Amino acid sequence: MLVTRLKEKDTVAALITGKAFIVNCHGCKEAGFPEKEASEFQKELSSEGKVTGILTTEYICNPENLRLHLNLHSKEIDEADCVLVFSCGVGVQTVSDHLEDKRVYAACDTYAVPGGQGVTPLEHDCRQCGQCYLNLTGGICPITACSKSLINGQCGGAKDGKCEVDPNMECGWERIQRRLAMVGRLDVLKSPVRIRDYGNEVKASE
Repeated sequence: MLVTRLKEKDTVAALITGKAFIVNCHGCKEAGFPEKEASEFQKELSSEGKVTGILTTEYICNPENLRLHLNLHSKEIDEADCVLVFSCGVGVQTVSDHLEDKRVYAACDTYAVPGGQGVTPLEHDCRQCGQCYLNLTGGICPITACSKSLINGQCGGAKDGKCEVDPNMECGWERIQRRLAMVGRLDVLKSPVRIRDYGNEVKASE
């Protein structure tokens, strides 16, 4: 099971340069989703004229389901400068895959709690480690996309774009660099990686 917690409002608001399209996933909310807080925050952003549209659906980790819903909102997405995703890390990565040329940001952090995981057609993995790095890495998780879970860049062992640990796996950090270049955010690679506050994990599961 998992719990999602809304990031600090100021942190999320600072990501919006212009206007945002919002995606809400309510598929796993019974495990812990800040629906009320998210709704209030989205109303604030809308009242400030920062939102082009809002999509609320279930299980955006299902790429086919997500694609159908996003296509219905293509005009609103085109008008937005970025997409804010209120879901676990898997949902953020699925949206980012579908909207490769758009800046996609996680509005929540994901924490693990004891229990079994639901069965969904996942194409991505989320370690539910809290304080998500997706906003710094173009919507590609460095913890799961890199065999060594490196968060400060690639190790230098990749050959022809493939991981030295698993030759069948594409180097996660080369993917991250390409995505950041595509959305014009290579500058974020110059930012120091913050130290995670593991105390938040305890608070989230209480």
